[in-house]
Amino acid sequence: MTATAPEGPPPEGPREPEKRRRRSVIRLRTLLVWLAVVPTVAMGAQVVVTADRLLQQSAHLRADVADGERVGRPLYELMADLQAERSTTAARWAGSPVPKGELSRRRAATDRGVAAFRRAAASADARADDRVDGYVSAVEKELEGLDAYRERTDARSGSVDRGTGYYSGVIERMLRVFQEFSNMDDATVTQQSRPVVALVEASEVLAREDTLLASAGPAGKLSTARFAELTNAVGAHRFLFGTTVVPYLPENGRQGYARIAASDAWKTKARIEDAVLADHHDIPGGIALPGAVHGWPAMYGKLVPQLSALDAEQLRGVIEAADTTADELETQVFWLVAGSGAGLLLVVAVVVFTTRTVLRRMANLHRRTVTVAQKTLPDIVERLQRGQRIDPDALPERSRDRDEVGRISDAFARAVSVSVEGYRQLADERQGFGMFAAGIASRTGNLVSRQLSLTEDLQDTFGHDEALLAQLMKSDQLTVGMRRQIENLLILAGGEVPDPHTEPMRVADVLREAAAEVEDFRRIERVALDEVSVEPRVISAISHLLAELLDNATRFSPPASRVSIRAELVTDGLSVEIEDRGPRVAPERYEEMNGRLHAAPPYAVLAENAHRLGLFVVGHLADQLGARVTLRRSTYGGTAAIVILPEEHLIRTEERPKGGAEPRVPAPQRPAERKPELLLNARAAAPADPAPADPVPAGAGLPRRRPAEAPEAPTTPGEKSALPPLPERVPQAHLAKQLREQHAPEPADEDTATPEEVADAWADYEQGTETVETELRRDQP
Repeated sequence: MTATAPEGPPPEGPREPEKRRRRSVIRLRTLLVWLAVVPTVAMGAQVVVTADRLLQQSAHLRADVADGERVGRPLYELMADLQAERSTTAARWAGSPVPKGELSRRRAATDRGVAAFRRAAASADARADDRVDGYVSAVEKELEGLDAYRERTDARSGSVDRGTGYYSGVIERMLRVFQEFSNMDDATVTQQSRPVVALVEASEVLAREDTLLASAGPAGKLSTARFAELTNAVGAHRFLFGTTVVPYLPENGRQGYARIAASDAWKTKARIEDAVLADHHDIPGGIALPGAVHGWPAMYGKLVPQLSALDAEQLRGVIEAADTTADELETQVFWLVAGSGAGLLLVVAVVVFTTRTVLRRMANLHRRTVTVAQKTLPDIVERLQRGQRIDPDALPERSRDRDEVGRISDAFARAVSVSVEGYRQLADERQGFGMFAAGIASRTGNLVSRQLSLTEDLQDTFGHDEALLAQLMKSDQLTVGMRRQIENLLILAGGEVPDPHTEPMRVADVLREAAAEVEDFRRIERVALDEVSVEPRVISAISHLLAELLDNATRFSPPASRVSIRAELVTDGLSVEIEDRGPRVAPERYEEMNGRLHAAPPYAVLAENAHRLGLFVVGHLADQLGARVTLRRSTYGGTAAIVILPEEHLIRTEERPKGGAEPRVPAPQRPAERKPELLLNARAAAPADPAPADPVPAGAGLPRRRPAEAPEAPTTPGEKSALPPLPERVPQAHLAKQLREQHAPEPADEDTATPEEVADAWADYEQGTETVETELRRDQP
């Protein structure tokens, strides 16, 4: 009963597939969630970035508007005051009759503008890093030298160019502030502010022209350099107004400029400029201007308020446009956030609905798959193995859905259908091979039965020769073992070995019959009860089961050791314990062997364990009898096999029918009996070999040990005889019913099967076995 544990990977726990399934479901759910989370997060991030950019742009525009209202207005008024003071200063330098009060009035206006500008520049700024503040600071720094230049003007220190150049430099710094105002974060507002800044620059060019004409004095003379500067100023402001400013002003700006251009003052300006450019003449030391220039101050006094109003209106328009754009940006941010929030909610709702729908359908598909895998397919396989028909409605139907899940369901249904068809073919081939193997076993078993009959005849004929009789007994024993192996093949192939007994048999006789089937029977010690008998219909099955266990015990224990078999009544029936003194077996090895006793193995497992088929046969017989067989370690360190036979197979000795008493040792004159012919299959109880069995001589049967030849006294537990007794077996108890019938004698040297037929039969058997084994190996994963 000792065997080597097969090598291989450790068995997978029952919870491992469930864990893998949960990980797969979690992984699918996670993928679906990530599939929704990633675009949602990306969309949210994009909304946040866009909203932040719009808010920053709106904040910058708000800051620009604040700077324009805080600094732009006083800065423009200061620039106009500086331009007027510059012209008055130039006229004073040139000797024009400028009242002292006029210059003082101009300077006072400028001082008020400087004070207002400095207050505005010192006020809190909305931006800590405002780029405009740098230019404003530069203007403030330049204004610090205003009093010094005024003193030089009053003292006539220096030159007129240096004095007026200071004013032009301060105004140039102011224009840089306006240019910086035009660089806003909104392209539309920036484009709208550029012509306004150019309008302010054009006004400054016109103011420089006024300063140059004022520096000509009462004589109307200019140096060549100043006249060139005047000519450039005239061309510059005309170019700016005609090309850079007017075409790009908004509609109200163009209309305002058109009104100014249609005024008398503008026309007078144009006439004076034309006269200066056309009627001037050279004089020693400079250029003499025409007399028309004397009308310039009056005209310029009328034109400046109009240009200043146009400049202020356009500057206010730019500030209002920036403020409106900031409002629009904030509105866009609001609608962007609201729309994005609604979109995100919609995406979340769609994702949740889609995820739950997919997971619900996948869960239904999983439940359907598990049901088919754990219940439907095993039931179908079991029915196919029993040779029953399969209801087509039991197979999974194809889904009506045409989406991905539906296609997966259809693929699974097709896979199940193909698998069931494969199982059906495999079951048909298994059944066919079983019938083929059972037929071979039945034919071979009949030949072995004839061999036993011939051996008994030889024993009867040459029984006086003790040496020959011993050899015949040994041959008989080997032939009986051969017959048991053939019966094993028939049992594993699904055939049936009918029981020849018609009357109950005592347990002691059943143990003796089982021991007689073992080659090394002399090592077996039997202890049994006489008051219990076994039902006739199960005698052969019980004897065969015990014989397999005894044969296993004698083969896997030391040759000099004893093997004991004991039978006693227990609560559940009859307990038969077989104990050997073989080598120690690991506990996990016992678990494997006990598992082999309770599972019907496929042919592939039988092929791999062809030298250890006894446990499979024992398990098969135990299943038929409803018995329990357990292997465990014995108290001697070997293996103990415990067989619990149900009470339904037992009969009390005092309850046996009258006239049904069996002698302990068969009498020599008892009629000859043979084991019935082996059947192919229990469902198709047809003889494996339709040819009639060869007749055997009367009185032939299994070896008979006569009392004179093999005396044996009844033994009691613990009592040993001087010499080991020979096994006692019921004569001809294993012959088929057909073989017990008398037939016409035939010559001893004739045989119904020729050697060629036997060779062909074995060749077919081997070829069929190889084919089935190949297909089984290919079907295994």
